[in-house]
Amino acid sequence: MIPFASSPALMTWRTLLALAVVFVMLATTGWTAVQRGQGSADPLKAAVAAWRKGTLGNRHLPSTRSSPRRLAAFFGSLTAKEQSRLADRYPLVVGNLNGAPVNLRFRANRLALRQEEAVERRRTHDTQLSPDGRHTAEKTMQQYESMLEPGRTFLAFDPSGDGRAAEVFGDLTHARRISVIVPGVDTNMLTFQKTGKWYSAPAGMGSSLYTAERAASPATSTAVIAWADYTAPAGLGMDAVIGTLAQAGAVRLTALTDALPGSAPVSLFCHSYGSVVCGMAAKNLPARVTDVAVAGSPGMRVSNARGLRTRARVWAMRDRGDWIQDIPYVDVVGLGHGADPVSSGFGARVVSAAGAQGHSGYFQPGTTSLDNFADIGVGDFDAVACAQDVSGCHSGIHAQPAA
Repeated sequence: MIPFASSPALMTWRTLLALAVVFVMLATTGWTAVQRGQGSADPLKAAVAAWRKGTLGNRHLPSTRSSPRRLAAFFGSLTAKEQSRLADRYPLVVGNLNGAPVNLRFRANRLALRQEEAVERRRTHDTQLSPDGRHTAEKTMQQYESMLEPGRTFLAFDPSGDGRAAEVFGDLTHARRISVIVPGVDTNMLTFQKTGKWYSAPAGMGSSLYTAERAASPATSTAVIAWADYTAPAGLGMDAVIGTLAQAGAVRLTALTDALPGSAPVSLFCHSYGSVVCGMAAKNLPARVTDVAVAGSPGMRVSNARGLRTRARVWAMRDRGDWIQDIPYVDVVGLGHGADPVSSGFGARVVSAAGAQGHSGYFQPGTTSLDNFADIGVGDFDAVACAQDVSGCHSGIHAQPAA
């Protein structure tokens, strides 16, 4: 036995080793937070500027920063024709307004997608762009074409910069339970859906979870939101090991949950860096968020579940082949995201991720990880499978009332 196993000297050594690992990772993957380019065009900002100057008859339009309640009251005071007129005139604004009617946002975002698809189509033939620029425009155009397929509905769409979107599966307005998926690094418009690894991208995650929830409880009306409406880190650079983007994402996530229609319980399913976003949002989430489940988490910016300061049930899973387990679970001068959520001392309900096969397979159909997510999403907690080496992940579950 090492005589100073619990001494401050050893703890300091371990911290320095962890920091060394972090900086090696940064050196080998690039400082993407510093060098990441930003698009010059900002269509949403331009649309908001036009909205600020706009009127509806003799009425000034409310600030886009108004509370969801105030915006809901404004739209509730309008006729259907007046609502449609605003959506037609300012689709990017209306489509992203928390508080605007859900179906109106769907309609506005479809209009915005059509407009942006036409923009990218023109860019594919723009000789002033480099060949790479035209190729990117073509890929973006194809992405928008896919998003415009019949039956797809978007609660948010922003083509600015790397792009953001949130797709809805199911009837959000009348759902008895709502699930929100918060994805991790490298989430942007071009990666919102993938042809090869469909279930590793937000659109595939959302469709997979919705299908699994319907199978788990056919009688329960559910809705799933694939929420890629925050700026995620690009690669495993500086952005991925600090909390700046997660903090901004947490503000947006809280705004989303505050503005969801109805009163159905909400469950968050947070993958990878998305769990950092959920961890930073936890203390400000509305009481209707009853469950927060993380998968492949690098940490939640706290030392234990109590530090989240939420009454929501906290669940955690990690596949035994997930590379994320090899990162240093530390938080030193802002580097790292804190304790491991699946560790025994964290205090989460640790559930099985059997079949996930690595970091990006948690939403793959046929896996225990997806089945567990679905059972949590529909509230069938007795059906949740605990991790193999953990017992009682749902002990006391019925004694813990929803917040």
